[in-house]
Amino acid sequence: MQLIPRHDPSLVVRSDGGVTVAALRGELDLVLVRHLRPELDALARESDALTVDIRRLTFCDATGLGLLAHCAGRVHRRGARWRLVCDQPWILRLIRLTALGDLLRPEPGPPDAPGQPDPGAAVPLPSEPGVTRPVS
Repeated sequence: MQLIPRHDPSLVVRSDGGVTVAALRGELDLVLVRHLRPELDALARESDALTVDIRRLTFCDATGLGLLAHCAGRVHRRGARWRLVCDQPWILRLIRLTALGDLLRPEPGPPDAPGQPDPGAAVPLPSEPGVTRPVS
């Protein structure tokens, strides 16, 4: 497993066996979307299999859903594999109300094989800005 070095507690990215997992946490609103869009665009453009785990989001607005839809569309057009992990009823309801279910295809299950750690929990938040801890 490889951790991609970051300085942002809102997005933890790791790659393992050709699958890239991007775990989002916090509030996916206009401010965070502007911050994360370049990185998620790059992942959508370059990953053969991209899993976006949003189980640790505390808020998601229309711009957040728009970013997820943009990434999913980009991944689908390239013929790569897309997976959205979401178990929060309020986000699932937003996806349903906006008719994005066919594009986003949310799944409740964990993105890893049984016994593997949750990507959002695998990397503790840095104790100091700019400090990340390696994951073994």
